[in-house]
Amino acid sequence: MNSRQFLIRDLLVLLAFTGWALALPHYASEFAVSMALTCLMYVALSTSWGLFCGSTRYLSLATSAFFGIGAYSSALLLAEYGWVQSILMGAGAAVVVALIMGAAVLHLRGTYFAVLTFGMTELIMHAVTYFEKKVSGTVGRVLTVVPERDTIYLTVLALAVLSVLLSIIVRRNRFGLALMGIGADEQRAQTLGLNTRLIKIIGFAMTAAFAGAIGAAMAVRWTYIDPHTVFNPFIGFQTVLIALIGGAMTLWGPLIAAIVFSVLAETLRLEFPQIYMMSLGLLLILSVLYLPGGLASLRGETFRGWWQDSRQWWRQLGKSEAKEGGHV
Repeated sequence: MNSRQFLIRDLLVLLAFTGWALALPHYASEFAVSMALTCLMYVALSTSWGLFCGSTRYLSLATSAFFGIGAYSSALLLAEYGWVQSILMGAGAAVVVALIMGAAVLHLRGTYFAVLTFGMTELIMHAVTYFEKKVSGTVGRVLTVVPERDTIYLTVLALAVLSVLLSIIVRRNRFGLALMGIGADEQRAQTLGLNTRLIKIIGFAMTAAFAGAIGAAMAVRWTYIDPHTVFNPFIGFQTVLIALIGGAMTLWGPLIAAIVFSVLAETLRLEFPQIYMMSLGLLLILSVLYLPGGLASLRGETFRGWWQDSRQWWRQLGKSEAKEGGHV
C-alpha cells in the first residue's frame, strides 16, 4: 500500500469509529455511555500525548496539570460565557501554561524532563489550592450550570476525533517529520537547520490544548471540583500508560488501549482496585518486555514469533534437564 492508500484507510477507520460512537447514546444504557465517555476522554488525551511525546521521546507527566487548568477554567467561566467559549478558554489557558513550562524545561530530556513536568504539576495544584483557601475562602468550586449529557458526550467525541485527525495530518507533513527527527537524533536535526526548541514548544502546546479542552468538558460531570480531583496525578499517569501500552509512536495504538483500559477501569477499579492497579502494572511490564511497539504492533508474525520462541525455550529446558539426569 502506498501513502495515499494508507491515508484513505485511516480516514475510513476514523469515520467508522465516529459513526459507531455517534450511534451509541441512542441504544446503549447510561452505564455504557458513561464508560464510552471515559474511553473518549482517554482517546483524546493519549493520542495527543503520543503525537508529541511518542514522536520526540520526551516523557511528559504534565497532562494532569493541563487537564486541571481546563477544568478550573470551565468552572469559573461556564456560568458567564457559553459552553463552546468555556472549552476554548480552557484550551487557551492550558496552552499559555504549556508555552511557559515548555520554554523553561524543554531543553532537558529523559528523567530530568519527566521529573520536572511532574514537579510543575504538583506546584500548580498547590498554587491553586493556596489561592482557593486564601483568596476565595473555599477549597473547591460548585458548577451550577451543567449542560445536557448529550452535549458533553458530543463535545468529548469531537475532541477525540479531532485529536486522531490531527495525528493523521501531522504524521504526514513536515512538522511531524521534524518531531520524529528530534526523537531519532536531536543534535543531528539541529545541524540540519531545524529550530528544535520552537518545534518542541509548539508540539507541547498542542498536547496541552487537547488536555485543557478535555478537562473543561469533563469538569461538568462532577458538579463539584477541587484541586486534588482535577489535578489528580493518576489522570496523567494513566494517559502515559495507555499511550505506551497501545503504542505511543503509532496512530491507532492509544485508541485501542483506551478502549481496553476503560473496560478494565469500569469492571475492576470500583470493586477490585488492587487488581486493577496490578493489571496496569502487568500490562506495562509485558508490553515493555515482549511488545515494545505496543498493542498496535500486534501482527500474525508476532504470535508466530512468540510460539517459536516458547517452543525453543521448552526444548532447551528439556535438554538441560536431560543433561542433569545423565550426570546424576
